[in-house]
Amino acid sequence: MSGIPERLQAVENAIVAACAEARRPPAAVRLLAVSKTFGADAVLAAVEAGQRAFGENYVQEGVDKIRAVAAALPAVLPNMSPDARLAWHFIGPIQSNKTRPIAEHFDWVHTVEREKIAARLSEQRPPALGPLNVCVQVNISGEASKSGAVPADVAALAEAVARLPNLRLRGLMAIPEPAADLAAQRAPFAAMRTLFEQLRANFGPDFDTLSMGMSADMRAAILEGATIVRVGSAIFGARDYNN
Repeated sequence: MSGIPERLQAVENAIVAACAEARRPPAAVRLLAVSKTFGADAVLAAVEAGQRAFGENYVQEGVDKIRAVAAALPAVLPNMSPDARLAWHFIGPIQSNKTRPIAEHFDWVHTVEREKIAARLSEQRPPALGPLNVCVQVNISGEASKSGAVPADVAALAEAVARLPNLRLRGLMAIPEPAADLAAQRAPFAAMRTLFEQLRANFGPDFDTLSMGMSADMRAAILEGATIVRVGSAIFGARDYNN
C-alpha cells in the first residue's frame, strides 16, 4: 500500500517530538494504528513497516480482518518472531449481542462503559487466551452523543471490572469533544489524567493505560499523559465509508 510506511514514520516522529516536549521517554507512548474500513493489505503494509498494534471499530469487519491478516502474515513476514505477534484492540461501541466475537478474537477492549458488557466479555472469554485487557471508557466532555461512563461513575465501574475473573483492568479511555486549539484540546485530557491518577493507587501496577488522543489531537494527549494514542487517517489516509 503506497505511502503507509512513510506516513507511519511521520506519526512515530510526531510522537517522539511530543514526548520530548512533555519530557517523557518515547517508549511511554504506544501507537495504536486504527485500521477500520481499510483492508488486510493495508494492515500488512503497516506490519511490514514495523507496526504491531491495530484498532478496529466494527466487530465483523475486525474479526474478518484478524483472520485474513493471520492467514497472510507467514508469507509477508516469514521470519517474524512469535514474541512480535500482533495485538488487536476493539475500540468501537459494544452491543450486548456482539460481545462473544470480541471476547474470542481481540486482545484489548477500550470501550467498556457498562458492567453488563464487562460481565459478558468475562463469561465469553476463552480461558486458553488468558485475560482480556480492558479499559473503561469515560465520557469526559459530557456529550450526549458520546459513549462512556460519566466521571462520577467510573470508580465503581472500574472496581466491578477488576473483580471479573477473565478480564484484566488496564486503565481508562476517552474521546473528548473536538477542539481547535491546543489549550482547549488539553483541558479534557488533563481531567482524564487526574481521574486516572486518582484511581491508579486502587488497582495496582496493571492499571497503567490512558488511551486518548487521535490524529488531530495526539500532541495534546501526549502532553497530558496519554500512554496509547489511536491514529488512523494519518497512517492509512482518508477513509471512504461508502465501500
